[in-house]
Amino acid sequence: MSGDSAAFQPYGVWTDLVGQDHISTDLVQAALGNGMTHAWLLTGPPGSGRSTAARAFAAALQCTTAGEPGCGYCLGCRTVLDGTHPDVLQLATDQLSIGVADTRGLVRRSSMTPSSGRWQVLLIEDADRLTEAAGNVLLKAVEEPSPRTIWILCAPGRDDMLPTIRSRCRHLLLRTPPSSAVAEILVRRDGVDPIRAREAARAAQGHIGRAKRLATDDEARAKRKAVLALASSLTDIGSALSAAQKLVDATIAEAKHDADERNVIETADMRLALGYQEGSRKAVPGAAGALKDLESRQKKRATRMQRDALDLALVDLAAFYRDVLAVQLGAIGGPGGDVTEPIHDDQYAAVRKIAAAGTPEATLRRIEAVLACRKAVERNVAPLLAVEAMAVNLR
Repeated sequence: MSGDSAAFQPYGVWTDLVGQDHISTDLVQAALGNGMTHAWLLTGPPGSGRSTAARAFAAALQCTTAGEPGCGYCLGCRTVLDGTHPDVLQLATDQLSIGVADTRGLVRRSSMTPSSGRWQVLLIEDADRLTEAAGNVLLKAVEEPSPRTIWILCAPGRDDMLPTIRSRCRHLLLRTPPSSAVAEILVRRDGVDPIRAREAARAAQGHIGRAKRLATDDEARAKRKAVLALASSLTDIGSALSAAQKLVDATIAEAKHDADERNVIETADMRLALGYQEGSRKAVPGAAGALKDLESRQKKRATRMQRDALDLALVDLAAFYRDVLAVQLGAIGGPGGDVTEPIHDDQYAAVRKIAAAGTPEATLRRIEAVLACRKAVERNVAPLLAVEAMAVNLR
């Protein structure tokens, strides 16, 4: 297989890795034994396919088809993708962080000899959420790897990892896939109408999972429109504070809705496992503590889900003002024609109205206010305070 990324033809497990042929080429070559190393760090913006690339690589490492690692149809590939391969352990979290206990479990596993596959593969999604203590636990295993163990770490950027860990990993950077490639996979894989697929891919700004949800979920599209309507509703401080409250309340409601069903199922399953019977309060020793620990994890997950929902809303809002700026600078609807496509094509009338009422300098300040709000929420500032400050600056 050629090392030229332009010559790579996606196949098998690689077909869902959108717009990342340069990454697919490197990982296929590694699975073939060219440039293989014991630790990998896959980074890229949200939605670029870090986890997809990691799972495809894990499948390729366990693939049993000669000369075609990641064929997608052999037993090795299928069991990795199904999450049932005995020599592939994947750690994904919906919590605020990954702690020492989970990391120690991976480290213990890393010392084992593969039972049926060629490698013992340990995959950590959201490795940027490792606490400092957990990162230090992981470091020793990455420093002194077992001969048949491969670590695959995923994070938004290299700087999100401890320097001591990233220096021991081979780094591959994924890029934001083009909207045309995202639209194509929505049509091919999910059967989405081509026009809707193009609109969803542009609105999602290359985030594949977000694009699928916008293309297939009426409620997701309605929430996005409600967020973008905020830009036209800000006339004074009162309206700004009211809009901020509505936005935060909406993200809390969204996170609660998404979490409640999971919480009920998890709690019922744990109560059954702990020996609780209907109408009885008796269970195995330590049951109350286990249920309390589950409740704590569920609360942390709800916090993470709220932050994620709010961040998606802020990304949409920043993109709206990007469209406003593009109109003001003549990159959209200018005398020479469009230089770039609008991200929120369905909001073009509102974009032009706001563009006509302001200046590029004012729009840049608004974009900076949205980005500052994202950073504040990430730093654990109370969401309502951060969004109120942003909304006042957007007037």
